[in-house]
Amino acid sequence: MTDAYVALEGGRVVEARARAPGCTRGELVFTTAYTGYEESLTDPSYEEQVLTFSYPLIGNYGVRPERFESDRVHPRAVVARELTDDVASWLTEAEIPAIDHLDTRELVIGIREEGAMKCGIAVGEDVTAEDALAELDQCQGMSEHTDIGSQVSVDGQTSYNRDGDGPTVALIDCGAKGSIITSLIERDATVHVFPYDATEDDIAELSPDVLFISNGPGDPKNFEAAGDLVQSYAGEVPLAGICLGQQVIAEALGGDTEKMTFGHRGVNQPVRDLRTEQVVMTTQNHGYTVSEPGDLEVTQVNVNDGTPEGLDSEDLGIITRQYHPEANPGPHDTLGFFDDVLTMAKTTAPTAN
Repeated sequence: MTDAYVALEGGRVVEARARAPGCTRGELVFTTAYTGYEESLTDPSYEEQVLTFSYPLIGNYGVRPERFESDRVHPRAVVARELTDDVASWLTEAEIPAIDHLDTRELVIGIREEGAMKCGIAVGEDVTAEDALAELDQCQGMSEHTDIGSQVSVDGQTSYNRDGDGPTVALIDCGAKGSIITSLIERDATVHVFPYDATEDDIAELSPDVLFISNGPGDPKNFEAAGDLVQSYAGEVPLAGICLGQQVIAEALGGDTEKMTFGHRGVNQPVRDLRTEQVVMTTQNHGYTVSEPGDLEVTQVNVNDGTPEGLDSEDLGIITRQYHPEANPGPHDTLGFFDDVLTMAKTTAPTAN
């Protein structure tokens, strides 16, 4: 018996099996990751999206809270070919609609050909296709979520490892994954996490050794406060960024960003370093990319489509990465990024041109 419906942008409705009840809407995206579903589902970068897993079975090694990247599930709904009972129970408890027993291959091909799209989902005993279409009618595009940072950021300053002997990091939380904080603490840094809309006055009292802009969901153009901080501190304090952080830093320094057709989401994205010609495998989750680097130099590119994966500036003391070096499921080829950031932070403050 059909008890779940997905209404796709354009009007097509797909039937499925209910695994966790509810009605919702969001941008339909897919990930090619076959492990790390716990990390993906708790990644704040999936806020306001409906996550489709292209791998056919999700949940085959259970649900372990110690692997979570945040304190809650962030996608608005979850789609899979088959979900185990463990994952379905977790999503039911979290009140996140979930469905399975549909052709996710067809969905993924549609997203690849037409791009990430709006969708509405209705799951439960009494729902109809019209319920899913009603959700679709209310769905906004990602760039329309102008204050999405408020949904994923800390409310106030939070500090970690105050007794650390390493550099002091001011981390701007635009939707930061917990493993970013862990990666810095493991290197003995003291990490002060600030809300996404922190001001220069908030940061000034700290006198940080490095300003770090985190990953996060949505359009980087909607994170104006973080961009203002970059403009204020560029050339004065070393800067670092991951994912959304790279995009925010590029935009603040004369560059530009654009929405991708279907983005990069998975654990097998190849990245080439333009200086060493080395290729590494990376974990990624983003729907926007840097189209113009501005004052920064493109140092790494995606092997598949040539989009910027690394931006640097020795003069300004800036290093950013579009991928996630800290990704818990792996690969761990690029964990040295955090060593590079903290080494940069220990050096003499750069001089702006």
